[in-house]
Amino acid sequence: MIRRRDFLKASGAAALAAPALLRSAYAAETVSLYDVEKFGNARILHITDTHAQLRPVFFREPSVNLGIGEMWGKPPHLVERAFLDRYGIRPDSAEAYAFTSFEFEKYAGRFGRMGGFAHLKTLIDKLRTDAGDHRSLLLDGGDLWQGTGLANAMHGADMVSAANLLGIDAMTGHWEFTYGEEALRANLTRFKGEFLAQNVFLTEEAAFNDAKAFDRGSGRVFKPATIKEIGGARIAVIGQAFPYVPIAHPRRFTPDWSFGIREEELQKLVDALRGADKVDAVILLSHNGMDVDLKLASRVTGIDVILGGHTHDAVPQPVAVKNAKGATLVTNAGSNGKFLAVLDLDIAKGHVADARYRLLPIYSELLKPDPAMQALIDQTQQPQVAAWSEKLATSDRLLYRRGNFEGATDDLICAALRRELDAEIALSPGFRWGPTVLAGQSIMLEDVLAQTAISYPETYVQRMTGAQIKDVLEDVCDNLFNADPYLQQGGDMVRTGGFSYRCSPSEPIGRRISDLALDNGHPLHAGKSYKVAGWASMNAQDGRPVWDVVASHLRDGQLVLTGTNKVTLSGVDGNPGFASQS
Repeated sequence: MIRRRDFLKASGAAALAAPALLRSAYAAETVSLYDVEKFGNARILHITDTHAQLRPVFFREPSVNLGIGEMWGKPPHLVERAFLDRYGIRPDSAEAYAFTSFEFEKYAGRFGRMGGFAHLKTLIDKLRTDAGDHRSLLLDGGDLWQGTGLANAMHGADMVSAANLLGIDAMTGHWEFTYGEEALRANLTRFKGEFLAQNVFLTEEAAFNDAKAFDRGSGRVFKPATIKEIGGARIAVIGQAFPYVPIAHPRRFTPDWSFGIREEELQKLVDALRGADKVDAVILLSHNGMDVDLKLASRVTGIDVILGGHTHDAVPQPVAVKNAKGATLVTNAGSNGKFLAVLDLDIAKGHVADARYRLLPIYSELLKPDPAMQALIDQTQQPQVAAWSEKLATSDRLLYRRGNFEGATDDLICAALRRELDAEIALSPGFRWGPTVLAGQSIMLEDVLAQTAISYPETYVQRMTGAQIKDVLEDVCDNLFNADPYLQQGGDMVRTGGFSYRCSPSEPIGRRISDLALDNGHPLHAGKSYKVAGWASMNAQDGRPVWDVVASHLRDGQLVLTGTNKVTLSGVDGNPGFASQS
């Protein structure tokens, strides 16, 4: 067993400690992760998609993350064995547990929860100290303010306080916009960093009515970029917010703003930063999703590194993408606070001479929580502890969400919708956030909120024909598997309850979905009407919040997930983004 003082000596910081119960192999293989050798003259730290998870969580990575067409077998579309083989990771290692779903339940008990802002704070402070004074930046890629009941109730204000203490220098956004402009701007007045978004503009009508904007001339709503002097170099950081906010979420939250990838505007901005502002390096802080970033990197020149988010992909190594004037490194840094990316740059006059990148898993049992951050978390969460600590049930299986088609958490939500709202069929959005609950763990109201807490949670019941249901599936599937990454929005497939279907992801739209059948085996008829329950509608609804529906279901002892989300996949044999044992 590795001795505590040896561990502390090896880690270089008294704040890092391994519990005695952990196996020495675990400590030995993870301690070196946090000793990142100093390199170059600028250190950029990057987190993304934490979804307000202030405390450590279990989070199972996907066993289905399909790449179709040109993306077949390419990062980030690798899972389990294929992922481990690609990056040379041992199947029984702590890294395998962090980066894949391979034997997740077996290793969750050994390696424990991951992430947590108090643990992140400890590591971030260490890495910034190691880099030296004024030689580092901490960037957040968005989806910081949303994902828990507390964040939803406070419209993200709790996360602003945590972000300030963490020391975030700049961020961009996605779910942040779903609180609406008033709440967003109120949070930004308290945020000590900079909110960057080059691709958010006023609509024509809003511009005519003199709506608030960062630059009235261009119509940009927010500051597009910032320039930081680090290690004697001028580094530009450009913000790229989620391009499809008004499509993926109700338009009423952002009525005055238009979004988009804005490739042409981005190129002009990069050229101006390189030319008039004479920066030495350009970083794009992106919430596009990795496939979109890979295409963007091939078309927009002058960007050195894209620090990506949105699709929750944890990719250990950057992908180098060639373009007309060189190459851009494209990264993606996972989700739920599980990872911290470390980008060390050797920057010369006008260019990046060299770069080194590490994506560090945050093993909470190896990182002593920062006292100040822990105190802030405890204080912030205390008012809701009693109300949200109600035990609703004990899970008899692993409840996870992330995966292109299925997740036991969403099966539970669909079962609750059908039973509580007396519906034949249930539809639930393919959200990628939400921690994992292990078999045998208690399910608290707080856990339900961590899967459902959004600003438009109202449930609904409506009649839909079989043809309409198929159209919904085809539309969402095209969003996921369109051959053009610019036409993807990055979510997972809509979850279903009460019927099964076949999906052929490589087929064109209109031909991907077939063999729709009810639980009783009868086919779903195109012209027949069915009673359908759902939530997170683009249109305003007045039904009970979905968390109330799920909580009521669990209080009645209903954890049986029969009749939910049976999907048969075609044309995926041999695809390294598909783990057949799942």
